[in-house]
Amino acid sequence: MSSHRRRVKHFSRKSGPRKALLKGILSSLVEHGRITTTVDRAKEVRRHIEKAITLGKKGDLATRRLLISRFSSNTVASTIVDDLAVRFKTRPGGYTRIIKIGRRPGDTAEMAFLEFVDYDFEAKADKGEKAAAKTDEKTVKKTATKAKKTTAKLVAAKKKSVKKIQKKNRTAARA
Repeated sequence: MSSHRRRVKHFSRKSGPRKALLKGILSSLVEHGRITTTVDRAKEVRRHIEKAITLGKKGDLATRRLLISRFSSNTVASTIVDDLAVRFKTRPGGYTRIIKIGRRPGDTAEMAFLEFVDYDFEAKADKGEKAAAKTDEKTVKKTATKAKKTTAKLVAAKKKSVKKIQKKNRTAARA
């Protein structure tokens, strides 16, 4: 299958389910500010959200109606126009970033965070806690490295168990 001059990723879906998938991912990104998804989906969604924010900078009624027609949601369109467009008013583009986070254990799909460039991880993690605001950078870094280590251990354990099951199935198939 050739990928020359291909404008969009099809994700092995027809146009309706593909549009629904993209709308869902877009609305989740607008609502939460950061999502975890596959790299290919993140790259495709990035195209659409960048255009939507640039469009939202106009802020007029026609823009709102156009965004509502694209995303089928008043809340998403109003968030783009009222919040995101204002936050990125001086920025000429590049409102999102993709951070690769490794492979998914089940099917080894390349995973990534898709987030807005001004996304504040510490503020989201400590949401609603005043005491957490007093923690210094060392404890935050220590917690982050500890979380990375535990997730790495969990991924390694999952891979081991998957390999063990596969080996067991192969030996059973041979017998």
